Amino acid sequence: MSSRSVVAIDPQGDVSNDLRAEAGSDVQVHCVASVEDAKKLLLRQPCTVGLVVFDAAAPLRQESVESLVASATHIEWIAVVTAQSLASPSFKAFVLYAFHDYHTLPIDPQRLLMTVGHACGKANLRLSLNGKDNGSSGRFGLFGRSPLMQDFFQRLEKVITADLPVLIGGETGTGKELVAQGIHKHSQRADGPFVVVNCAAIPEYLIQSELFGHERGSFTGAVARKIGSIEAANGGSLFLDEIGDLALSQQANLLRVIQERNITRVGSTQAIPVNFRIIAATHVDLFEAVRAGRFREDLYYRLNVLHLELPPLRQREGDVGLLAEAILKKSADGHRGARANGFSAQAMQAMNTYHWPGNVRELMNRVHRAVVLSDNKLLSAADLGLEAYTASHTETTLENARATVDRAAVEHSLRTNAYNVSQAARQLGVSRVTFYRMMHKHNVAAMR
Repeated sequence: MSSRSVVAIDPQGDVSNDLRAEAGSDVQVHCVASVEDAKKLLLRQPCTVGLVVFDAAAPLRQESVESLVASATHIEWIAVVTAQSLASPSFKAFVLYAFHDYHTLPIDPQRLLMTVGHACGKANLRLSLNGKDNGSSGRFGLFGRSPLMQDFFQRLEKVITADLPVLIGGETGTGKELVAQGIHKHSQRADGPFVVVNCAAIPEYLIQSELFGHERGSFTGAVARKIGSIEAANGGSLFLDEIGDLALSQQANLLRVIQERNITRVGSTQAIPVNFRIIAATHVDLFEAVRAGRFREDLYYRLNVLHLELPPLRQREGDVGLLAEAILKKSADGHRGARANGFSAQAMQAMNTYHWPGNVRELMNRVHRAVVLSDNKLLSAADLGLEAYTASHTETTLENARATVDRAAVEHSLRTNAYNVSQAARQLGVSRVTFYRMMHKHNVAAMR
């Protein structure tokens, strides 16, 4: 990835041309006409900065831009807008919360180039905190630069190009569905449907209808024809999550479909040809399930043509901070009242010490909750519910105990005085300067 590479969503192309002329060879500007074109470009050309031109002559849909900005969390976004558009409070809020910076039309190319340079620097600073970027991290919706994830990304690249069944293993919460989505989106079947079936969530008496569909009147309650998930996946990919929970009685039917490439709806005798790629995932050891008689051996070998194993978060050395930063940015962008924009050193230490039994899903839950509930700009270990995993809790001292009491007193005084610092300081019997110093020391926000 070029450290100064910009994707510019510029339908007219004028801003991009001016920026190129000013930057020369210092910045690579990739101009596209739409959000969809930007998504396609980013699949093959990673960029550190994004430029979005909201020109009245060629308007962009705000919802589409919001979706792209929220998904491309590794990019620093800059908006180019008309002065008239900022009269709208909702658009003004969108620019404020979604973008690193903004410029108004007509642009000053030199000033815009300076902003792009600052954004590139900020993006590269984020990368440097988490190790050298390898171009793979984030491409599939997964982030990781640990040796285990480097190996995983290399295997994933090979799996994508082969139109064969894939079995994804890994503990609950490691991101198996994200991997399946990545395989589909980057494969030759990307233009086809991606159909998800959670085998653990469907009652056994409904699974056949869910997979194969049914004809009207084929059983009580079948008031209309239903297209099953397998038929719906025709031309695309079928993702069977928690395949290990599929009933033995249905395993034989699934095996027949994989072998014969056709299905028959419940209540029908007509065979319907289907063409799909099957991707299955499981958190249990299917080979052990075969040995225990809970899973068919012939189906296991049909599904396990290509195998991927997602490592648990506790084994991914150095990845927790990278993931937490990406999750925080996306969560804060989607929550307009959020104040948090980073993690304290204590929080980082706690996250790296914690065992993460719920893996990436648990990390997401803790960060999302902290973003909504915390008043701090830097999330603390307490905000994440991990205060027990900091040095101050593993090695209790008088100084640590006093710090805990002081922070609680400052927060309580602010809340009871409606966040009026002068009144809060008087309540604690200290000067405003001392109170501000205490707030800074204990990472307490001055506003709700």
